[in-house]
Amino acid sequence: MKSTIIAGSTLISLAWLVIMAIVATAHEPTNNPVLDTTGNPLRRGVDYYIKPAITDNGGRFTLVEGSEWCKLYVGQENDSSSEGLPVTFEPFAEGEEVIREMRDLKITFSANTICIVSTRWELEVERDVEVGRRLIGTGSSGTGTNYFRIEKQNGNYIINWCPNEFCSRCRIDCGFVGAVVKNGTRFLALDGSVLPLVFERAPLQSLTNI
Repeated sequence: MKSTIIAGSTLISLAWLVIMAIVATAHEPTNNPVLDTTGNPLRRGVDYYIKPAITDNGGRFTLVEGSEWCKLYVGQENDSSSEGLPVTFEPFAEGEEVIREMRDLKITFSANTICIVSTRWELEVERDVEVGRRLIGTGSSGTGTNYFRIEKQNGNYIINWCPNEFCSRCRIDCGFVGAVVKNGTRFLALDGSVLPLVFERAPLQSLTNI
């Protein structure tokens, strides 16, 4: 009789564990996948063009030169007819293959440079003295300045810098990505107007040399 009671108690405990696991899973926050212009989820390592959701707001994203030798920044083509450069996305979460809203990720242009420098997006910590905003440069410091997020507002995607997954306890001066014109070139920067975006899958091609 005693062993029967113990066995029954064990079964009840196991049943409660299963129920609690199901309830916990049901309440886990889900992040919607980011979709490209054809309605398919963005995926790790696949080439995409980033371009404004609104016409007459510049062209596709590309690399632009600053005043320093071999220093590259994230910018825009001045018009929609220019080709731009594709990017790939790398989620912070290991094993995640789908790009999801409000999750940390790295963004890297699919291009080789003559200066042999990284084409991964990296936030400039100091504000640019000319425009007073934090520009988005390139580099691979291995810190939170390499992590960005995609979120959806009013039906459009926007990119922000707020690496909470990389450092959940850090005090972060988050900001949304927009464009600023400097000496006739469109740079991407935080701390100003926001640029609504779409993601267009790029055809298979070899790396662009710039």
